[in-house]
Amino acid sequence: MKKIILYTFLLMISYGFGQELNLPVFTQYLADNDFVISPTYAGIGDNLKIRANGLTQWVGIKGAPDNQSLYGDFRISDRSGVGVSLYNDKNGNTRQKGAKFSFAHHLILDYYSKQYLSFGVSYNFNSFRIETENFTTNYDAPIVDPYVTDDRSVNNNNFDAGVLYRNKGFYLSFNANNILKKDIDQFTGIEPSLLLNYQIYSGLIISSKADKSVEFEPSVYYQMFSSDRRSSTDINFKYRKYIGSNDSQDYYWAGLSYRFLNDQMFKPLNLGPMAGIMKSNFYFAYSYQVTINDLSGYNSGTHMITIGIDFLQGISNCECTKSPIR
Repeated sequence: MKKIILYTFLLMISYGFGQELNLPVFTQYLADNDFVISPTYAGIGDNLKIRANGLTQWVGIKGAPDNQSLYGDFRISDRSGVGVSLYNDKNGNTRQKGAKFSFAHHLILDYYSKQYLSFGVSYNFNSFRIETENFTTNYDAPIVDPYVTDDRSVNNNNFDAGVLYRNKGFYLSFNANNILKKDIDQFTGIEPSLLLNYQIYSGLIISSKADKSVEFEPSVYYQMFSSDRRSSTDINFKYRKYIGSNDSQDYYWAGLSYRFLNDQMFKPLNLGPMAGIMKSNFYFAYSYQVTINDLSGYNSGTHMITIGIDFLQGISNCECTKSPIR
């Protein structure tokens, strides 16, 4: 009985996140893809950067969330960039698909001290569907609800906006996601219409004085939902090592992420290692997150794989679009 209660509670949490009109953020952004966090990163770095993510959550629990996403951003001028992200999310008998189209513009605050300011905006489209054709009877539910007789789906549109400040290796971004109120789901009538959430992402890239090919990158990611004020924080640390010649873009990295609710700092939600490599413009990363609560006995953790490619490299005439990663 306890297992059934925990499983039901788990799916309720998943359903809540699944209606946010965005793919839930785990550690996708730590795979050297800050564009996951904010549209302000569109166009920073190589001309065209593509990342594909596959995430399987709570392995071992039937019907647990499983999703795939694709991100791409590129520079369209010396100071502007565009990006697109697509995702597909499966959670039990619920399906959610969406797309996000982003634009960013980058400004130089001070050329000599390398201070830059970026602004970004995204348009989001989301489609949510309940697969009623999969509804079957069982011991706990011997009768299917007679009111569920047709396709249950709803589409929503929304916008994100953000600002990013950079100073050499330091970065700080602030984002407001899902600015507009969401259309209420007429099938339930109990879900919140306000999905506005705020995100703060900050970190520092530190070059080792002993070895110029080594970098350290501590970072913090904070998210707060306006509807019920729930919030969480990620504390991350990454080690990056460049390989090859002094001007080589190849590197490998390893890191650790720690996520907790802000009213339970010493009771982590997730904790896990991650690692990745960039070689000849091809990218691969793996992340593992273990759930540290009563649910840990019923699943073997969350697994995420990222693959990507950077190509059509071009040198911008503006320092504001150069990546802090060498």
